[in-house]
Amino acid sequence: MKKKIAVTLDENLVAFLDTVAKGNRSDYLNNLLATHRKQVLESQLIAALATDVEDPNYQQEILAWDNVAGDGIDAEG
Repeated sequence: MKKKIAVTLDENLVAFLDTVAKGNRSDYLNNLLATHRKQVLESQLIAALATDVEDPNYQQEILAWDNVAGDGIDAEG
């Protein structure tokens, strides 16, 4: 779903947008923001994972899960 909004840009940014958007400002801005959003979310995920790696409780949970997940599995059978 798309929603129409109004934004105010500097004239030089509008000129740049018109140059790079090749006629469709909305598509260009949607793609630009979607790409930036993905980068921000990936950075947040990496930061959260880095925090987890340093958390001893999290490491204990991983160890416990590895023990449970491998319990009774015959790799050769």
